[in-house]
Amino acid sequence: MQRTYIRTSAVVIAAVISLASVAPAQAAPADLKAKADAYLKSAYPAAGPGAAVIIMDDGKIVYAAGQGLADIEARKPITPQTVFRLGSITKQFSAAVLLQLVDEGKVSLDDKLSKYLPTFPKPGADATIRQLLNHTVGVQSYTGIPGWMVEENTNRPYTTEQMIALFKDLPAPSKPGEKFAYNNSGYVLVGAVIEKVTGKPWHQAVEERLTRPLKLGTIRYGVGESGFPNMAKGYTDGEQGPKLASKIHMSVPHAAGALVGSVEDLAKWGYALHRGKVVSAGSYSSMIAPTKLPDGTTLPYGFGLSEGEVRGRKAVGHGGGIFGFSTDSIYIPEEDVYVAVFTNSDDPQTGAGTAMRRLAALAIGDPYPDFKKEAVDVASLEPLFGVYTFKEGERRFYARDGQLFTQRTGGPESKVFYAGGDRYFYGPESLNWFQIRRDPAGAHVMEMHQNGANQPERSVRSGPIPPEAPTAAVPRATLETYAGSYSVGPATAVVALQGEGLTVKLGGQEARGLRPISATQFRVEGVDARVTFVAENGGVTRMVINHGGREMSAERVKTGS
Repeated sequence: MQRTYIRTSAVVIAAVISLASVAPAQAAPADLKAKADAYLKSAYPAAGPGAAVIIMDDGKIVYAAGQGLADIEARKPITPQTVFRLGSITKQFSAAVLLQLVDEGKVSLDDKLSKYLPTFPKPGADATIRQLLNHTVGVQSYTGIPGWMVEENTNRPYTTEQMIALFKDLPAPSKPGEKFAYNNSGYVLVGAVIEKVTGKPWHQAVEERLTRPLKLGTIRYGVGESGFPNMAKGYTDGEQGPKLASKIHMSVPHAAGALVGSVEDLAKWGYALHRGKVVSAGSYSSMIAPTKLPDGTTLPYGFGLSEGEVRGRKAVGHGGGIFGFSTDSIYIPEEDVYVAVFTNSDDPQTGAGTAMRRLAALAIGDPYPDFKKEAVDVASLEPLFGVYTFKEGERRFYARDGQLFTQRTGGPESKVFYAGGDRYFYGPESLNWFQIRRDPAGAHVMEMHQNGANQPERSVRSGPIPPEAPTAAVPRATLETYAGSYSVGPATAVVALQGEGLTVKLGGQEARGLRPISATQFRVEGVDARVTFVAENGGVTRMVINHGGREMSAERVKTGS
């Protein structure tokens, strides 16, 4: 134990010395800078919410830039020094502190939660520290409590005890270790264990053990963020354009997502973490190791980090999403390249993950294909339309009003554009593309490159798309009884009467039409989903949503449109 503690302390000291020698930002190679600049300008508007990005190669910052505005009203531009909410990137910091305590012999990954929180009820009390970290804890995630994630609840401070009280007595969705389910409550519990062992608030432990020794001046607990230098404002997409996002007190995301910081400091953090300068080699291996479930399933998630790939190279990283902000980061060990992208919108023009992957591919000299739209006679593609079957489900390929679409089982329909050579892509904001070929037997085969992956997912055309159920006639008076707000997990779905029909709008998403199949059941246009309105005690009390093989009850919280 003593030897481990000394080694960990030496690691932190070495990190400070090493980071002090990290070269400052230097001029990027001309081709990288030109291509990255051009991409950034195409991905984010100059006069709206935008992004800060950074690329580090072999410990040196080779590209750092900002695009768009950190504060639209004040016309303040985004720079690499702009501070954003990190969201779930916070989890790797919380995990690292807990793993330092493991390295010091103060905690074991096999300890039960009950050792540190003896009043926490079963079955969650039997979850191990490992299960808190890898999202197999089996407690209810508080961000998934129906109707809870609204300003009325989120815009006030909470103690750790108050956060735990939100979920500890709720029914357990699974036994500890049985299933993987991304879980913010698990990381509130990570923070609680840190506090129990250190005797300090979790964020103070992060500061004392990580950000202060590593001189990461902008990475800090987000409470009081409005007074922080260079802090960006967070936006969401409104009907008239960007608007300020819903308010949240930064005690609410807790150890699951409450840190803020700049891309520059996150790159320095990545340099220290992935060079073995934060936790022991064994603990770092645990952070990036996949999670194995009792049924033999393996999932690419470790402790606050997950496995992935960029252009065939193995990678490790994590993203974050929180009111007003979306972030992502990735490290490619083979190339020793680290990339981070932070956006100050929770519905950005280009997702942080898409921008991050494109910039990472540019940095390693292996860019993703850049498709251009080409004209095509849609009628000539009819032999290709139909249902394509693969191991996990089906994908439909079709056209409507001259526009191409695909729709995967349980998902929304997505617009597709022809790129020539039997290739199709989903627009500049997506890396996905596919090609349709014929196999030796003459069947059409769709080769889907998810996230631009080199190896495609193959699906074979199994037949034409079956006809839709006929539309039923439902009296307007009946439709009026369905209008209102319904609680769907952390979001609210608004059902409104538009003309002679109904629409449904979930959170900040676009409104979609509801096409009646019967007097109570409706198909959601453009989404593989059905909703059924349920009347009880003389009035409509909820709607049942069937989507992707799941059934979810959404309680009515307000009547009328």
